[in-house]
Amino acid sequence: MSAPTHRLTPDDLLPAVQGVLESETDLIANLANISALVFEALPDLNWAGFYLLRQGELVLGPFQGRVACTRIPLGKGVCGTVAQNRTTLVVPDVHLFPGHIACDAASASEIVVPLLVRGQLVGVLDLDSPRPNRFSPADQSLLEQIVAHLAATLAASPASQGVENGSL
Repeated sequence: MSAPTHRLTPDDLLPAVQGVLESETDLIANLANISALVFEALPDLNWAGFYLLRQGELVLGPFQGRVACTRIPLGKGVCGTVAQNRTTLVVPDVHLFPGHIACDAASASEIVVPLLVRGQLVGVLDLDSPRPNRFSPADQSLLEQIVAHLAATLAASPASQGVENGSL
């Protein structure tokens, strides 16, 4: 396998994710590849990855970036708030977010998108940036489309029962 000849761009991201999801149904493999694609395609990130719902809390899943918090209670920090409310949250300045959990002191802004399969929370996609106000409405739309494609793949998978009850 040769090294890529160009870096992915945001315009390449959704088709690249769709390509990965077409050929694989394994949750962890897909989360790992999506994390890598997002981290490569979107500039000014210091972390991109997933937290998965496990026994009532978010547990670190596949990611790209520095060492991260391992467990996040529902309702705590940006990720826990999104998991509890099940809606995307864009935080222009994480230092102003009440109860922010600082896993990496370099993070200045964050976006978190809930991953729902048939209405059930599976986890969240979390992106951090060292740049304040990094995430635009276009970024939000793109990330929500990526998560929607992932959710559709999981819902169609024979293993989706395990996703919904947290056993995957």
